[in-house]
Amino acid sequence: MKRQYRLAPLALLLLALAHAPHAQTPESTSDAGSPVPTALDAELFYQLLLGEINAVDTEPGAGYSLILDAARKTNDAALYQRAVEIAFQARSADSALQAALAWKQAQPDSREANRYVLQIMVALNRVPESAEMLRREIALVRPAELPGALASIPRLYGRVSDKKLAAAVVEQALADQLAVPELGPAAWTAVGRMRMAAGDIAGAIDAAKRAQDINPRAEGPALLALELMDPKQPQAEPIVRRYMEGAPVPEVRMGYARVLLDAQRYAEATQQLQFITSERPQFGEAWLVQGTLQVQDNQLQAADASLKRYVDLAQDQAPGEERSRGLAQAYLSLSQIAEKRKDFALANAWLDKIENSQDLVAAQNRRASLMARQGKLEEARKLLRSIPERNPGDARNKLTAEVQLLRDNKQYKAAYDLLAEAIKRDPTDLDLLYDQAMLAEKMGNNADMERLLRQVIAAKPDYHPAYNALGYSFAERNMRLPEARQLIQKALEYAPGDPFISDSLGWVEFRLGNRSEALRILDTAYKSRPDAEIAAHLGEVLWAMGQRDRAQTVWKEGLLLNSDNETLQDTLKRLRVKP
Repeated sequence: MKRQYRLAPLALLLLALAHAPHAQTPESTSDAGSPVPTALDAELFYQLLLGEINAVDTEPGAGYSLILDAARKTNDAALYQRAVEIAFQARSADSALQAALAWKQAQPDSREANRYVLQIMVALNRVPESAEMLRREIALVRPAELPGALASIPRLYGRVSDKKLAAAVVEQALADQLAVPELGPAAWTAVGRMRMAAGDIAGAIDAAKRAQDINPRAEGPALLALELMDPKQPQAEPIVRRYMEGAPVPEVRMGYARVLLDAQRYAEATQQLQFITSERPQFGEAWLVQGTLQVQDNQLQAADASLKRYVDLAQDQAPGEERSRGLAQAYLSLSQIAEKRKDFALANAWLDKIENSQDLVAAQNRRASLMARQGKLEEARKLLRSIPERNPGDARNKLTAEVQLLRDNKQYKAAYDLLAEAIKRDPTDLDLLYDQAMLAEKMGNNADMERLLRQVIAAKPDYHPAYNALGYSFAERNMRLPEARQLIQKALEYAPGDPFISDSLGWVEFRLGNRSEALRILDTAYKSRPDAEIAAHLGEVLWAMGQRDRAQTVWKEGLLLNSDNETLQDTLKRLRVKP
């Protein structure tokens, strides 16, 4: 049985050769009695058999030579390919290249032969020599397949050591395609991806611009620009926006929405999602993300409708990991909505629908939250701790869930101690240190909070949440305000435009007496991210400036967003306001 399996490649080769038009045997006749051409005579059969036996046993070199010789005698593509495979199995890339070159020489119009030579040259890091093979590859591709072939080039060169050289070689090889209107966008996009891999971000953006100038409706340049979008690279986003002015496919618009979410530009992301759900109401992913955002903004009725629409659309999707994870996310969010409405039975019913075991931690976390809301905090903690750990990530998720559960239930000391135990096991985990600092503040231990935050900053100078938290803490206590401003401005250097950091800066300016500047900053932050805490600060600035009607309006909006927000409730209580 084992021998039959190992000789399976030989059986396929013999079958192919039996129909090759190079030779014939007396026994080979058609139904009409006329000879059928075949290249398989007794001598060749024996040579192939011996070659395969050597290849799969102890003499792969001898087997390679016999198969390659047979390929040259018959000019058979299958035999050339088998010789390449034997060389690879023997881990002899040079021999594989020799066989592929022989194949290409014998069959110069064979795209398969040229592709093997190209791939092997790239694998061997013989990048300059690959240029001619790449040009030949493009020349042999059928016109309808050219865009796809061009798009695959960056993946082909993905593992070469000298990325800059590879980018230059590819651009040189694609010189003809770059100037052709039909192919220019795809060719320039490929060049842009090569430049991006080489770390030439400015060059990649330039390539995307050139591609889009040829065809503003092409998807490739917009997708490349999406990957390049970064606050420190503002030239990339106009490429995306220009594409959006036409009739963008929903996948690209969805990608843009996700990038905006990552940048915490929630209002703009929501606008893109609304475009998709309006123009392509069958595009389920947009409903899911929109519903999740609406839950965060406490728009419970709208969120309920969006998520249920996604669930309905998902029923028509083919079963798979993507569908399973999407439904799990929707059920978790629907459970959260029910919990906010204090319908705990419905919240549990939504959780019961989750089938994906990978979402067990999230589902049990939600169940634990429901139990805690009903006064069963210790049972909730036991439930979280009972979740099986399949990998180190599960252990971390369980810890985070338990800390959040304790924080939500104002058990700050217990949460602080739990983090302290975890930090002893891994003192380098800066996220845990940051969370512990925030709990120290909740406990009124500001000295400990400052110590922990400065420890985080010293270990990771670009950890912008720590700068923001420390600066905001000073502003909230109306102390060390110049230093607070410096810290928050430092945070904004790492996260430009972040509405929550901007909120901190606006609050510092208000504390410093710069009311007009505070109003400008907070207005912009609130428009970018309607949030109850930002509403609290903006309302207080408006109140202090005599714009009390508008302040009341903003506070009412904040209460609709989150009536339980501590900052907003404290502000209204301190100012004795009932909006």
